[in-house]
Amino acid sequence: MLPYLIIAAVALQRLIEVGYARRNTRALLMRGGIEAGRRHYPLFVLLHAAWLLAILVALPEPPVIHAAPLVIFILLQAARLWVIASLGPYWTTRIITLPGEALIRRGPYRYLRHPNYLIVAGEIAVLPLVFGEVWVALIFSVLNATLLAWRIHVEEGVLRERMMPQTHPPSLPSGHLPPQGPKAEERNGC
Repeated sequence: MLPYLIIAAVALQRLIEVGYARRNTRALLMRGGIEAGRRHYPLFVLLHAAWLLAILVALPEPPVIHAAPLVIFILLQAARLWVIASLGPYWTTRIITLPGEALIRRGPYRYLRHPNYLIVAGEIAVLPLVFGEVWVALIFSVLNATLLAWRIHVEEGVLRERMMPQTHPPSLPSGHLPPQGPKAEERNGC
């Protein structure tokens, strides 16, 4: 019974996060945010749904829980919450850039460029191992790495464009420049 509860809790967590991300996405788009990488987004949704389904289908009889991977997975959840809290209203499951907003440099973003992707990669590998499902961990880790390579390429392109000096960004009227200086460097809106 406990394995089913763990998988259900992860699915519920993801659904809650998607709701929060949708709200943030709408707010960012209403403020002039621009979405990049729309083509690959449905593939991530499919990957995550298939991952949870594969874990469920592959549960051994009787289900077994391995403590070490479970502890690691719980620690990854704490790191995930740190990422979400650090980005606050800028956290989404999509790539949204808000012209004129500075990049976030707090929380795990002080140390890593893409901490959320590292955490998700860990989750995808570790949760199946909680139930001894090595093949699920391997297959979905490879699929996730492939999609992440594409997503990071897209996101890095967006970040490069934001970092390029522009006299008049296309989304701002002439004479209105984005904030610059030390305070602008403390935030990360992508």
